[in-house]
Amino acid sequence: MRISYSALNTFQTCPLKYKYSNIDKIKEPKSKEAVFGTLIHSTLNFIHTPSLVPPNIEQALDYFSKDWNSEIFEDELEERAAFSLGVSMIQNYYKKNNPGDFNIVDLESRFQIEIESHVVSGIIDRIDKTEDGYEIIDYKTTKKMPSQEKVDNDLQLSVYLNAFLARYPKEAGNLDKITVSLYYLKHGVKLSSKRTKEQLEQTNKLFLEVIQEIEKSTFPPNVNPLCDWCGFQKICPAWRHKFKEERKIDTEEINEAIDEYIDTKNEISQKKLKMSKLQEKIEQYMNQEGVERVFGEKGIIAQTLRKTYKYDDKMIRDILEPLDKWEEVLKIDGIALKGVMPSLSPSARKDIEAAKVLDKESKGLTVKKK
Repeated sequence: MRISYSALNTFQTCPLKYKYSNIDKIKEPKSKEAVFGTLIHSTLNFIHTPSLVPPNIEQALDYFSKDWNSEIFEDELEERAAFSLGVSMIQNYYKKNNPGDFNIVDLESRFQIEIESHVVSGIIDRIDKTEDGYEIIDYKTTKKMPSQEKVDNDLQLSVYLNAFLARYPKEAGNLDKITVSLYYLKHGVKLSSKRTKEQLEQTNKLFLEVIQEIEKSTFPPNVNPLCDWCGFQKICPAWRHKFKEERKIDTEEINEAIDEYIDTKNEISQKKLKMSKLQEKIEQYMNQEGVERVFGEKGIIAQTLRKTYKYDDKMIRDILEPLDKWEEVLKIDGIALKGVMPSLSPSARKDIEAAKVLDKESKGLTVKKK
């Protein structure tokens, strides 16, 4: 299989989007965020293209302005905000970086590496020669900045380092002198990390595991926060009903049922809130009067006491282990697992995910207010 890092990342985010793009070859309309990110990357490439005299900030801003595409924005205020953000990113970059200070090895470096019988491809934004080694840099225009722990385990940076070592194999013995970095342009912050030989081997293993998942996948949709920027919403089963008016498939009856269901859910929520307030008022009265039952014209309300218990694990283990019964009462706590997951290595997290089995499956309805 031939696969790019971006395609692999797409599969992990949403298998159906991967299918649309890489199997069905449906061209996805570029979002304004993608066009904006491409222009910022192009501007930084312009800034760092080796020359006798590197471009100054005015020339960089002029390059950015000339290639600006107004047509992708429907709202003028949104366009102004995006343009201002781009200008701010470039200005902040110049404040913290002098283009003449860097020894550029390559820009937008394309690569292809083999992992067993598969070919992985991609593009590295920038490779620098440093005083004692090298630095691999990838630019990010996203609003959110990750933790250092996520950068230390970032799969993309590991793939780029493997590609670098395929190009310069003698550097495999100098991993401690090779830095991998994500530069978050909105924040003006560069987060850097190193990799070990074991981590790089784990990267190849993970790639093979994901490729195996792709080969046997049924490509279900995965609703996630990135759906808002997906160009396949109109054909995605999780979203296409949103465009019902364009498709002209709905009857008045089903539209009324949808609205009535939402109204009913809202009424139930309001009644639950009202019940809670009434219960609190009645319990306060019961406590004040020292009674456990109150009487009204429409019935009787009685106060009940519900007790739940938990056991001391150590005491129970000390009792049951000598009886060879401890293993019979062990129970995996999903909440506890979720809490410990961030502290585990990527391979351990993947092993835990692989240990999940389907227990029960049921369908229900949820309401998200507009």
